Amino acid sequence: MEGKVYLVGSGPGTLGLLSQRAAEVIARADVVLYDQLPGEEILASLPDAAERIDCGKFGGDHTKEQGEIERLIVEHALAGRTVVRLKGGDPFMFGRGGEELEAVRGAGVRVEVVPGITSALAVPASVGIPLTHRRYTSQVTVVTGHEDPTKEGSAINWAGLAPGPGTIVVLMGVRNLPLIANTLIAHGRDPSTPVAVIERGLRRDQRVTVGPLDRIAALAAERGVRPPAVIVIGGVVELYDPASPVLTPPEGTTNIL
Repeated sequence: MEGKVYLVGSGPGTLGLLSQRAAEVIARADVVLYDQLPGEEILASLPDAAERIDCGKFGGDHTKEQGEIERLIVEHALAGRTVVRLKGGDPFMFGRGGEELEAVRGAGVRVEVVPGITSALAVPASVGIPLTHRRYTSQVTVVTGHEDPTKEGSAINWAGLAPGPGTIVVLMGVRNLPLIANTLIAHGRDPSTPVAVIERGLRRDQRVTVGPLDRIAALAAERGVRPPAVIVIGGVVELYDPASPVLTPPEGTTNIL
């Protein structure tokens, strides 16, 4: 038997935004290797007959290292199984899906990529923050916040990014929020630039914290902001209005200014 691997993006964590194609391949999976980001609702929908392998990564605490994840994907596929690698958001948006694609191709295994809605788009939209607006900007940059912006050899051009008028969306940036804010200010971004930190977007315990760039790290610390969170930096944050939601939030959702 010839197995097949599906690299599946589960979207921002709610069944309503899981694509039809993703649901189809998940339903017939023999093995599902999942991250923590798909969320409880989607994980609860996995088929009972499928073997489930937890590959969650929580900051520096990795359930499985990347090399082991890739080895398991390939081994199960070579054994003739239908393998779903289930990732939060889109598998190619800071999800290391590209590395897993290389590993599967290198082993000669059939593979299909199922795109997902990245939280970089869906989470700000769900609270009424458009990433582009003719009054503010026509440019968006999505960056990872998982690296230290002061380290030598950073892959992000903070000096070029900071002075521009564009919206900056930071994923996985809660831990480094003080460094990110200080680096942007040091490279010319206005300290009063509005910032929104949206925790656990589209889930029941969602929270939104808004403040100026020079104070957002302190506000986030005071309120105990924790990952996962999407950080939006730019004038478009002024359009956030907690009293006028654009999407019916899950029960129990809290928006904090």
